[in-house]
Amino acid sequence: MTTAMLTLVVSPWSLAQIHAGEFNTTVNIGDTAPDWNDLPGTDDQPHSLDDLKDKKVVVVAFTCSSCPYAVDAEDRLIALQEKFADENVAVIAINVNKVEEDLMPAMKQRAAEKKFNFPYLFDESQQIAKAFGAKYTPEFFVLDKNRKIVYMGSLDDSPDGKNVSEPHVIRAIEAALAGEKPAVTETVPIGCRIRFERNLRNRSR
Repeated sequence: MTTAMLTLVVSPWSLAQIHAGEFNTTVNIGDTAPDWNDLPGTDDQPHSLDDLKDKKVVVVAFTCSSCPYAVDAEDRLIALQEKFADENVAVIAINVNKVEEDLMPAMKQRAAEKKFNFPYLFDESQQIAKAFGAKYTPEFFVLDKNRKIVYMGSLDDSPDGKNVSEPHVIRAIEAALAGEKPAVTETVPIGCRIRFERNLRNRSR
């Protein structure tokens, strides 16, 4: 008797889909957050995730200065850091857009005008956004004390900040501080597309 053997071939793309989130094609809830090192901030200092090792919760916000959705979220980001200032929570804003209105001079001007109470970092390589699977500004990731992703998606259920009824990030922070899993772990981010540079291949003639 001959026993037929079936070989299942799974492509790397398929594996990525299996392990990715519902709305994020790169990372999933429970994954260890991607690391970043020595990203320049508007304070002219280098910043790394390891600098935040004493923080109980870290909120990573991919944002920029040119997107109206991101601008509408700025006051709520400031309020978010104020709300959890005494609970060892860090808010970190990261911009990867490389158009002129989003480069460091514009970032510094915006941070000064709005009096940001959180670091505003720039990643010229754009790799940190790709590692998180972030595609929009603003887009949020809440990391627990072990730097596992416990929530990702939108800040709340109101793109313009009016009539907020579901403060997703706030609830995720509160759950993480309590050592619990948020009731909502993933939502659809709403905003402007991150302006990733295209790598054009050289065509041989």
